[in-house]
Amino acid sequence: MSGGDFIRIKPISMATANTFIQAHHRHHGGVAGYKFAIGLISDIGNLCGVVVVGRPVARHFDDGYTAEVTRMCTDGIKNGCSFLYSAAARTAREMGYAKIITYILESENGASLKASGWKCAGKAGGLRWTGKRKPETDLYPAQMKLRYEMEIKK
Repeated sequence: MSGGDFIRIKPISMATANTFIQAHHRHHGGVAGYKFAIGLISDIGNLCGVVVVGRPVARHFDDGYTAEVTRMCTDGIKNGCSFLYSAAARTAREMGYAKIITYILESENGASLKASGWKCAGKAGGLRWTGKRKPETDLYPAQMKLRYEMEIKK
């Protein structure tokens, strides 16, 4: 844990976000690309959480007006995920996006998303990647995903 409460957010680089994700995420590694990343800074100056936002992975959502949270990760600081999901939605709205989406594992409860005003749109995807782009080893646990979304039009 970071020690102390969070007091502010700040823009961070993809490298900084990926370093934090590699150290703290339960089942994902860093990202290959992004539109923006936000860091959550504790009252003693430590980075205690990150959110990474990029283009939607699913082609049918990649319309130029939809952003996707591709990574969310904290060190366990209380309410950190909810704070970062809200910050990501506000930032995406100010950048001109109309909708923001993300996916969680079916085994996760989505409490931080619900607390931030996101709505569950139902099950999405499959248990594993398939087709030509299928990785040699699973990139995440073999579970169904739930898509959450928020309309963020100005």
